Amino acid sequence: MKIEENDILIMKKPHPCGSNEWKVIRVGADCRIECVGCGHQTMITRTKLAKNVKDIQKPLEKKGQA
Repeated sequence: MKIEENDILIMKKPHPCGSNEWKVIRVGADCRIECVGCGHQTMITRTKLAKNVKDIQKPLEKKGQA
């Protein structure tokens, strides 16, 4: 599973705020993700994150940037 910064992750279970979308802030051995609904940030291991992800939405590429 290829997870990159600024990807929107659709999780299997929703956050208590009701949103199941998370934005990837930082990627490494641990990943920092931010809830799109309420802005809550958390660190999670890459293996645990990969287990809980249902789908990945890549950000739209902006024209004119290399």
